[in-house]
Amino acid sequence: MNTTHRRGFLGRLLLAAAGPTLAGSSTAWAIPPIAHKRPSHLKLSVAAYSYRQYLTAKPPKMDLFGFVDLAADLGFDAVEPTSYYFPADVDAAYLARFKQHAFLAGLDVSGTAIGNNFCLPPGEKRDKELAHTQLWVDHAAAIGAPVIRIFAGNVPKDAKEEDAFAWAVEGIKASLPYAAERGVVLALENHGGITATPAQLLKLVEAVDAPNFGVNLDTGNFHGEDPYAEFAVIAPYAVNVQVKTEILRKGAPGKEEADLRRIINILERAQYSGYVVLEYEAEEDPLTAIPRYARKLRDLI
Repeated sequence: MNTTHRRGFLGRLLLAAAGPTLAGSSTAWAIPPIAHKRPSHLKLSVAAYSYRQYLTAKPPKMDLFGFVDLAADLGFDAVEPTSYYFPADVDAAYLARFKQHAFLAGLDVSGTAIGNNFCLPPGEKRDKELAHTQLWVDHAAAIGAPVIRIFAGNVPKDAKEEDAFAWAVEGIKASLPYAAERGVVLALENHGGITATPAQLLKLVEAVDAPNFGVNLDTGNFHGEDPYAEFAVIAPYAVNVQVKTEILRKGAPGKEEADLRRIINILERAQYSGYVVLEYEAEEDPLTAIPRYARKLRDLI
């Protein structure tokens, strides 16, 4: 079987395995999943975004160093310091201090994140997005973050999805060589827009097809009739996983509590090895909710 046919066959096989809801969707052409040489091995991290109301309060009620201390107290293995919460003028000294602080607290830096948009045609705006991405590749390397979760973006007004898709592929591909030089993996998140469905995301995965590229699976961002089936399709391509405590199904009146055991089982079946990053977004105060979910996830993994 040649490479193109093998990839197409795999994509259809994954969709079929996920059930009729996804098998009936448009065909996804996907590259072979990430090859894992051992059974699933999961570690627990927490995203700074979980404490956004404290990090962005005026004046701030928490900084990134306090976030690290709290994560250590709660027994996490690592932290994900989202880029939005670093000082706007962050410098090498700050990054070095943060890395050392996390290390002395017994924590890894599981990754970081940027709010980029690659659904832009060639020009000044896209150049700024590429420069921002390269800057955060440097910052990620400085703090010891092996992966950056990135976005594709949304289709601009007066543009077609196929154009936005091509622009996103160009932006990702342009960013990968430098990231590889710095030892950083780029992980594309399912985050609406042209990554709203497994088929859309897998189409991008195949188009990029690079060794330092994969998926950041966010369990709160698929909203089909069966989000768990959607997770199962994407999990084999994940290099980072962010777990939300709620999911939203198509046609449902509101969010429902996520079945964390089912999510962990999906990751284990996919032989995912890496960090499970708790990214808390629910209404309860994170200071009271996150300790409970940390204990539950720790028991599950």
